[in-house]
Amino acid sequence: MSDEKKTEEVREEAAEAETEEKKAEEAKAEEPKEEKKETKKEKAKAKEEKAAEKEEKKAEAPQGASDAYLRLLAEYDNYRKRSQKEKDSLYADIKADTVTKFLPVYDNLVRALNQGTEDEAYRKGVEMIMNQFCQTLEKLGVTKTESLGQKFDPKFHNAVMHVDDEEKGENEIVEVFQEGFMLGEKVIRFAMVKVAN
Repeated sequence: MSDEKKTEEVREEAAEAETEEKKAEEAKAEEPKEEKKETKKEKAKAKEEKAAEKEEKKAEAPQGASDAYLRLLAEYDNYRKRSQKEKDSLYADIKADTVTKFLPVYDNLVRALNQGTEDEAYRKGVEMIMNQFCQTLEKLGVTKTESLGQKFDPKFHNAVMHVDDEEKGENEIVEVFQEGFMLGEKVIRFAMVKVAN
């Protein structure tokens, strides 16, 4: 029977080894389940955070897009206004430059009218040309600066002579050598004048 006892002991040892292996396997199986539970919780949290971030980005995206659109619209509006202002300024500058080139013609017509002549037809013709020239200047928005009898103002007048006259006021313009002209608010030619006192 000793063989049987040995066999039984071997069986019992084998059974014990099996139970110990099963316990070890169960212990191993339980540890990953706990780890798996923890990783599942972490994964769930990570997914929730990602979903929240996506929702925030979605909420911010239209606002960011509308902000960018509004900025672009404002920049375009500023560009349009600036371009229009430059265009108007350029037109006014060109117009002033062109009128300035014609002012010597005006001066010569004034000299022609100041000269005495016996030919009335000639004089009437020069007067008609002068009237037409003045009307054209008015249509363009060009006006003469009032100078004679006015107080000297360096913004509109260029004093080339000075005279002492007790009958006249201080800095009063007593003679105009060349008329001054303005286009709107801009002086295109200063009046050349003689100033008293």
